[in-house]
Amino acid sequence: MTATRVNKKYNAMKTFVVGLLIVLSAPFSLAQNSSAEQEVIALSKKKWQWMADKKADTLAHLFHEKSVFVHMGGSWGKDQEVNVIRSGAIHYKKADIHEASVNIIDRTAILLNKITLLAVVGGNEVTNPFIVTEVYVSENNSWKLASLSFTRLLTPPDAHKKNN
Repeated sequence: MTATRVNKKYNAMKTFVVGLLIVLSAPFSLAQNSSAEQEVIALSKKKWQWMADKKADTLAHLFHEKSVFVHMGGSWGKDQEVNVIRSGAIHYKKADIHEASVNIIDRTAILLNKITLLAVVGGNEVTNPFIVTEVYVSENNSWKLASLSFTRLLTPPDAHKKNN
């Protein structure tokens, strides 16, 4: 065998091995992303329940020190959000989650929830359809909520499904 034929076989084998490693590692990397995405979705669901149960101290631990909250009536930081929940100024009674999706970028997770929220605001019970944007950052191997923003929908969350 000539040196050229040996090099071609070696290069072909090397290409095959590298390709095989890429194919075999793909499910593992997808599983890691999927696992982190599922973790954030589960944490968000817990957060909605903690809000319904007015667990202000638990939420204070979840909220990042520099977190921001955007509501229909204004925006504020962590301390005010915790106080709003603790005082009952806003009582997030029940969030029906219709859809949830997560994009993870480095140590940041951006979660979109399409929900119908039953809440008591200023003593009045209200129901609104929202897309809620939640931004989580990973710190010391745990997720902290950095931003929560409500965008009110003009139609109920599942209205688009009826027309398709």
